[in-house]
Amino acid sequence: MLVLTTVAFEGLAITTIAAKMAQSLQGIHLYGWIFSAFLLSQLVGTLVMGQQVDKRGVFTSMLVSFSIFVLGTVVSAVSFDMHMLIAGRAFQGFGAGALITCVYTCVTLHYSDSLRTQILAAFSMAFVLPSLIGPYLAGLIASYMSWRFVFWIVLPLIGLALSLTFRSFRDLQLRQVLTDSVQKSDSKTLYAILLAIGTGLLLTGLGMITDWIGIVLTLGGLFIMIPQMRKLLPKGTFTVKKGLPATLVSRGLYVACYFTTESFVILALTEVKGLSADLAGLIVAAGSLSWSAAAWLQAKLDVRDQGRGRKARVMGGIGIMIAGTVIVILALMLSDGGIILILLSQMITGFGVGLANPTTAVIALQHAAPRKEGEMSANLQFVDSFYIGVSIGVGGALIALSETLHWGISTGVMIVLILQLLWVLLSFLASLRITEKN
Repeated sequence: MLVLTTVAFEGLAITTIAAKMAQSLQGIHLYGWIFSAFLLSQLVGTLVMGQQVDKRGVFTSMLVSFSIFVLGTVVSAVSFDMHMLIAGRAFQGFGAGALITCVYTCVTLHYSDSLRTQILAAFSMAFVLPSLIGPYLAGLIASYMSWRFVFWIVLPLIGLALSLTFRSFRDLQLRQVLTDSVQKSDSKTLYAILLAIGTGLLLTGLGMITDWIGIVLTLGGLFIMIPQMRKLLPKGTFTVKKGLPATLVSRGLYVACYFTTESFVILALTEVKGLSADLAGLIVAAGSLSWSAAAWLQAKLDVRDQGRGRKARVMGGIGIMIAGTVIVILALMLSDGGIILILLSQMITGFGVGLANPTTAVIALQHAAPRKEGEMSANLQFVDSFYIGVSIGVGGALIALSETLHWGISTGVMIVLILQLLWVLLSFLASLRITEKN
């Protein structure tokens, strides 16, 4: 939980201080890459470490993941220009993706199926404190000390997490002999790198989509991405095949809806409704609280019905998210006020995702073949980070397009949120094809 809390704090805190970092290092034109570098390398770290856990064991993989995350944190803290900062963020992203994959693998190895929903619900609590105080605390540190201290304060936390879990990871060490381990692992690594390159081209192109260069980059990114996704995701993902593929597709779409909506609701509250950044942050933080409450509830329900109602809980959670997304769209249509409705929408949407998210993770982990737990954990993290990153990237492109065409930022935000409603509706349809493995 401390590992997840530390990673979550760093991710949420950077959102607040990114502009200050870019201005300090005279690289405002590279602002977006503070996030993109983290996202793309997180995809690589997730997939690469998923292979290494199954090949070298969870203990060795965890030590490597810790080391890379710490290296990225130090490089970011001492950066003297934007390129060095971006490199540090790339190392951080790789380490973060690898760490979370190792944590999920530990859950799969250490806990029985009946207990996984409970531990995953507990993990949801690890995101509550960072969601509530991370951005605000980072803003205070950057204003009264230096943005560099936001990176430095992470080091003792990650060191404490390692010291607390060292023995557990060592005891869980898992070694596996694969008939084609080297070739398969190398292929997965190459696919992950190509996917990161393709995603980078896509996001860069979308930001320049009104120009022919943007169109070329976008199409080129898609041309590289799609074949790699076919290779990295379970067979049948593109056709939403019943079972694991449908579970992962449904999860990716509703998670993308939640985090993208949260990001652009903050933008709407500050730029359209005129709220201060700290108050806007508190409003969306209500979603984190209801997420944790729903995660706790689904764990209790899972114990009561011994897992028989998991699919119904996923569908119910997504249905609740649909209602919350509709409410926030209606609230933003109001010319005056609507703040209470926005707060309510965040609580409703957060409750829905909290009900569905731990449950889809457990259903997916059921499909893990023996000694393939790391690969399944990587699939879960890949789906989360990839869908969110692409969705937020597309949203940013729509905002830029709205500004270019002089539609206004409120129109741009509305288009983004309508797109998120489409994602969550498609997620509900995909959830109809979820099946559990007995």
